[in-house]
Formats: sequence, C-alpha cells, structure tokens
Amino acid sequence: MSNFLAIANVTAALRQLIQHEAQADVSGADVTMLRPHQSEASGEKPRINIYLYQVTPNAAWRNSDLPTRRPDGQVARQPRAAIDLHYLLTFYGDESQLEPQRLLGSAVRTLHAKPVITRELIRATIPSFPFLANSNLADAIELVKFTPLPLSLEELSKLWSVFLQTPYTLSLGYQGMVVFIDGEETPHPALPVRERMIYVKTFRQPLIEEVVPQAGPGHRITSGGILLVKGKQLKGEVTRLRIGASNVTPPPHDINETEIAAVLPPTIRSGVNGVQVVHEFLMGKPASPHAGVESNVAAFVLSPTIIKKSDGSYDVSISGSTTASDGTISAEVTVKISPSVGLGQRTALLLNEFNVSASRPRSYSFSNRPLHLTSGLTETDTIKFNIASVAPGEYLVRVRVDGGESPLDADPDPNNPRFVAPRVKIG
Repeated sequence: MSNFLAIANVTAALRQLIQHEAQADVSGADVTMLRPHQSEASGEKPRINIYLYQVTPNAAWRNSDLPTRRPDGQVARQPRAAIDLHYLLTFYGDESQLEPQRLLGSAVRTLHAKPVITRELIRATIPSFPFLANSNLADAIELVKFTPLPLSLEELSKLWSVFLQTPYTLSLGYQGMVVFIDGEETPHPALPVRERMIYVKTFRQPLIEEVVPQAGPGHRITSGGILLVKGKQLKGEVTRLRIGASNVTPPPHDINETEIAAVLPPTIRSGVNGVQVVHEFLMGKPASPHAGVESNVAAFVLSPTIIKKSDGSYDVSISGSTTASDGTISAEVTVKISPSVGLGQRTALLLNEFNVSASRPRSYSFSNRPLHLTSGLTETDTIKFNIASVAPGEYLVRVRVDGGESPLDADPDPNNPRFVAPRVKIG
C-alpha cells in the first residue's frame, strides 16, 4: 500500500537516481524539480530539470479494485487508485560545451540501466525531504518502472506550448508506472470462505420440436390429459416444464433425451399456451437446484371439455325456449366446461344437427363477447349462450374457447364412424 505522498516520493527518488550519475559525468551538474523556464544561454549552469506534466489512469489496474462497497454502502475493501506519471526531462548548460547533450546521454544511460525505483532508493530519499517522512511507497506491492516516451515533434510542440513564453529546450519524456494510492477508509471485511465450490457445466440447450397429446393423432390436448414434448437434449440434472404460468416437474421415469411426458395442471387455461423445457443445475451444499438453461417456447392448443354429471350424461341444459312464427327456436343454453374460463376469454357454442338421414345437416355458431364476470369472480366453469333461429332437432354440442374446441365422442362401433355425444335436444 502507499499513501498520498507516493507521487512526490517517486519524483524525489527519480531525482536522486539521476543526480548521482549526472554529477559524475558532468562536473558541477545539478538536478532540479521545477517548471521549465528560459535558459540563460552560455551562463546556464549544467542542470537536468524533472517536471511532472501529466498524470493518467493506469490501463491495466484502473478497475482492479471494483467494487469497493457493498450494496448497503459499507466499504468492503480499501479503494486504491492506479496511475501513471509522465515526466519531462529538460537539459540545460553551455551549448558550446554540449553540456545539455552530455546530460541527456547520462540520463538515458542511467534510466535504461536502472529503470526501477527500488525500495532501498525510496527509503534513502526520504531523509533529504522531511515532508516525505510519512511516505510508505517502499511498502507498495508494485515497484515503479520508467520507460521513455516516444514523443513526436508535434507532441513536443503541443507540450511546450503550455509553457507560455518559454522557448524550447532539449528535452525527453519518460513514463513511470504504476503508482498506487490507497484510500484511508477502514473496510468492513466479510467472514472468510470456508469452502469454495466451483462448478463447470457443459452447455446443452434443450430443443422442442413437437408438442402432442400422448393419446396420439386424432386426439385433442385436454385438461388433466398427458402432454408429450418431443425434441433433443431434453433431459437435464433437474428437468421441469414451464407450461403457461405453471411449473411442472415430471417424474424421472417420464423424462429422456428425446421425450418428456407430463400431466397438464388444472390451472392451465383453454386456448393457445406455451411450453418450455427448463434445465436446472444442482449446486451448493446440500445440493439444490439453480437456474440453468431454457429451451425454445413451443405452442399448443388446450381444448376445453364439457363436464359429465354423476349419471354419465353431459352437463348441457336448455331453458327459456320460445318458438317463432317460422317454427325456429330461441333459448338459453348452459354448458359446464373444464378448465374454467377466465376474464377476457372468447367463447362460442357450435351446434351440428344429429340426423344421419339428412343430406345436409344444419349447423349453427353462437359467439359470446369476451367474458365479463361479476361479484369479484375471476373464472367460471358455467357458460351461458343465447341461441336464436334454430330449427327444432337434436344437435351435437361443442364449445370453443380462444380457438380450442371441446372434443366429441365417437361411436364405439368401428363399422359406424360417426360422432354421437354430447347432444342437446332443442324444441
């Protein structure tokens, strides 16, 4: 760690490093730490001036201490700034004796041979500068290393233009990196980690190719029925199905790589629904499911079913029948279905004449507006339809909810392929 005196300590140590060699190479040479100024021409004493002209964040370390605070604002670790120091070395002396150039050569040689500010040099510098007595740069993790800056003529021109009314003097740029300045906040350390648990999981995303009823082709997907999800890579450590807003966990024996069988929960609404395979990973101690990967979303249509009464007949009733002058019937048909319909769902009653001798059996369709419930209800299993201008007779009954139609019972006689129920007699 190093405190706010680190920058000044680096500059002072750099002066000490260069001064010893410069005085040995050029008699009477000195090293100063001033702003560059105009030379006194031939009367100028041989001198090297060190000037810190720019400080920039260190690209490699600038984000190494993030985050330093917990969500509640407490300091989790001591903040630390990482910076690079940019120095301009200017050389003065008698030009006729080439003293500036001799000093330049001495500085380049010294910084190339000893580019690192050692801990011993840092400690040796402090006695000459009493204001650095509390510096702890010598205890820093990283030592500061100097490298020359290849400043172009344009860059030098811009740099020297900052020093107003100061003519250019032979100069050279050096960069010192990296200097750490630690904050003084006292961190609140967390408890040590007793056991590290690192997991490497192979990415295997499940893919749903088809969603069908387990009963096979020709059957509808109905509430309480078994849904068959087909695809690839469907089996995971923990495999669940997300059906609508419900999560279903099929038993392990109903899950394999290409197929999953699951009983539809009663909370699923009739109409178009989505199904998704969700893989969770077992992690932790004790192992518990964690979020993993999810498949694509596949759509299926859940068909409503007309409820049967205790005597085996379907719960379809007709009331309030009136006969028009043309003999047609108007009435109210009440049907109980499963699953219940909710607010905003569209329903329709489909009637097909059950008359095997008729060449052109009649058919009717009566739609309801989107369902609006009263008394605070959010769903109902009883739907009422107002029918009008229906010819008297016996009709097969179907209910459509958001595109899903209730199934019809077929005649068990294989030689007589026709639908036989549910039926309602009108008139």
